[in-house]
Amino acid sequence: MEYNRIADIKRLNFIIDILNKQLPKGAVVLDVGCGNGVISRSLGAKGFNVYGIDVSEKTIEKARQLNTLPNVKFDVISAEQLVAEGKKYNAVICSEVLEHLNQPGGLLQVLHQSIADDGVLIVTVPNGNGPRELLVTRPVISMQKKNNFLWKMVQKIKKILGYSGSTAQSDASDLTHVQFFTKKSLTALANENQFKIIQYGKTNFIEDVFPFSFFTKKFPVLQKMDCAIAEYLPYGCTGGFVTVWQKKK
Repeated sequence: MEYNRIADIKRLNFIIDILNKQLPKGAVVLDVGCGNGVISRSLGAKGFNVYGIDVSEKTIEKARQLNTLPNVKFDVISAEQLVAEGKKYNAVICSEVLEHLNQPGGLLQVLHQSIADDGVLIVTVPNGNGPRELLVTRPVISMQKKNNFLWKMVQKIKKILGYSGSTAQSDASDLTHVQFFTKKSLTALANENQFKIIQYGKTNFIEDVFPFSFFTKKFPVLQKMDCAIAEYLPYGCTGGFVTVWQKKK
């Protein structure tokens, strides 16, 4: 287990539960936009065969360096190139990817061709109107664009408090969010690309919002409580959505 945040572990366990129900024996899981490969390796450690792909050479290099599992493979390759090869997958993971894309529908159209008719697509994205996106991500993006004194001060404070620009999932140079999904808009995006969302789940609430994050980072029990609280709140309050998609018949 390479994740140390409870919300990340909760997201991973959601993926594992779906794969245990869905995959036939010996099937290969395709992890699209796998970044540093933490999900791929975590699944490989559980016995799944995993093929992680990303267009970032930097992240795939790190994924390969960290990988010791023979049932996990990484490549710098686009989803479009996989479609050209004609292979179909029973399960495809697209975790924390769509929010970084200017045209997420383009990727979803490609993935539609890569998934077997009875297969599943597991998608996780931040809630665009959740606490983290509203109180942290959007203000930070606004300050970045202005590149003013306030932004430079925030950078210094983050460095002092031990916050880096990367995540456990990816060391990619640009992790800017350009999409802010709601439950309604994510459902619409699925429908527009010939998918239907058959299952929704929640991640956390406010544990990754500063100043709460300063304390929850040090005390995982607070993260665990926050994730539990999220289950009792409306979907609009969750920090992220974990979902299962199927191709429309």
